[in-house]
Amino acid sequence: MTRLHIDWTACDGRGLCVELLPEVLDRDPWGYPIPHRQGPVEVPDHLTSHAEKATTLCPLLALRLGDEGSRQHVRR
Repeated sequence: MTRLHIDWTACDGRGLCVELLPEVLDRDPWGYPIPHRQGPVEVPDHLTSHAEKATTLCPLLALRLGDEGSRQHVRR
């Protein structure tokens, strides 16, 4: 399983990630992604390609992927 990390300071609620990962994310009234479960956003293996696409297409680079327990930081 892979974890999806959302940078809440960068996200502006465009909703592309919600469109690509409806099995994992919902949208709040303002368009921001809301994980189905509290805690880390875990993406099942069969949806990893969708998560990779969401990460690549996010216009504000507010998403990154990491393995369970990963503490890697992404420099931009």
